Amino acid sequence: MDGLDAIDRLILTELQRDGRLTNQELADRVGLSPSPCLRRVRRLEDAGVISGYRAVVSPKAVDLEITAFVRLRLASHEGSTVDAVEERLRAIPWIVEAHLLAGDWDYLVRVVTPSFDEYERLLREHLRAIPALSSIDTTFAFGVTKPLSPLPVHRDVSYRAP
Repeated sequence: MDGLDAIDRLILTELQRDGRLTNQELADRVGLSPSPCLRRVRRLEDAGVISGYRAVVSPKAVDLEITAFVRLRLASHEGSTVDAVEERLRAIPWIVEAHLLAGDWDYLVRVVTPSFDEYERLLREHLRAIPALSSIDTTFAFGVTKPLSPLPVHRDVSYRAP
């Protein structure tokens, strides 16, 4: 969407921080009255700038103790092969993110499971069962040093060293 102004960007920042804000609360935070604020939010939704709203669930709270980042390399980059691999990745519930990469690896996927045993089962029964994969490399995460954060939608965002 072209033409995001400072208020649109402020709306996006506030909704990323708290997607449960009422329209009145959001309007107060961005300095608008409720009607124009709601029109802007709906315009951002209709344009696909806001693609949805979700609850952020703690993996540990739902017994998903293991987080793994898995790099995958394809044996072939033929279109139908890529489509089939991506369809398989989307169908595995333990895979919560998958990114297409440039470089040595073709995909980076984030996996959450309740245990190492369950990760091994996923690896044996699902990932290794994808015939187009030539390599699988796993790194386990021990903790989160920066959780998923709001996108820096303001144009004046700059890095300041601590």
